[in-house]
Amino acid sequence: MRIDLLLLDVDGVLVHYQRAQRVLHLAQALDVPTAHVQAALFDSGLEAAHDSGALDGARYLSRLGELLGTTVTLPTWIAARHAASYPQLPVLQRLLALQVPMAVLTNNGALMVQVLPTLLPQLFPALQGRVFCSADFGLRKPVPEVFLRTLAVLGVAPGHTLFVDDLFANVRGARAAGLHAETVQDGRGLGKVLKRYGVR
Repeated sequence: MRIDLLLLDVDGVLVHYQRAQRVLHLAQALDVPTAHVQAALFDSGLEAAHDSGALDGARYLSRLGELLGTTVTLPTWIAARHAASYPQLPVLQRLLALQVPMAVLTNNGALMVQVLPTLLPQLFPALQGRVFCSADFGLRKPVPEVFLRTLAVLGVAPGHTLFVDDLFANVRGARAAGLHAETVQDGRGLGKVLKRYGVR
């Protein structure tokens, strides 16, 4: 079996993500109640609009500031995402030993592209220009089309791509698009998948 690309999810695979910690960090940094941050980001639909590409990064941060009655800078937002994201070191160690090209496909807004180089510096510059967000396409996993559009940009055939995600629904979507896909949640699981597909 020929695998030319390893396509990776972020939250749940490369990092453990804790939404509550992100809300708390933003609340403390901006000196506003946590309930207000939760409402502004998630209850209002603002985060979903950013993830879908309906709002670019600048308008998203501006609107968040309006809802909270303050200014939200990009460094503050990135710091909160860092505070809530814990790199899975056993996963990263396995990835660093590979020679196969890698890319990322995540259900996040465009600002995530600016987070990953400092959150996961071990994977850069190998992932430079190879991080794709749902906002890029206006589509979210598990919709099969989002996988096909990502691979079209990279010039890789679905049948030569292995995708890993912590959610089986997304794995099903990738398989429907013709990719090889497996559920992975930790370094041991990734090791088993890589061995099964002969990825080195």
